[in-house]
Amino acid sequence: MTTLSSRRERIPDRRRSETFELACGGLRDTVTIGRFRDGRVAEIFLSNHKSNGAADTVARNAAVMASIALQFGADVETIRRALCRNGHARDQFR
Repeated sequence: MTTLSSRRERIPDRRRSETFELACGGLRDTVTIGRFRDGRVAEIFLSNHKSNGAADTVARNAAVMASIALQFGADVETIRRALCRNGHARDQFR
């Protein structure tokens, strides 16, 4: 189990990132993952192909919340398990 910090871990100004596309439930999303220097996921950017729609807004807000949690010490596996309770978990963020 990960211990959360009361202090946010600073992300390097220049960092490794990956961008990929995914589709779920008829929606197409673009995902960019930024990493800390040690390779851990530090931030997530998520946008839906229907820009400014409800699904896009929810996706962007969820990515911001996940990024904040990661920077305060939550680990990707804990976040993944919490969000994938329907059994359709994916391993994209490893």
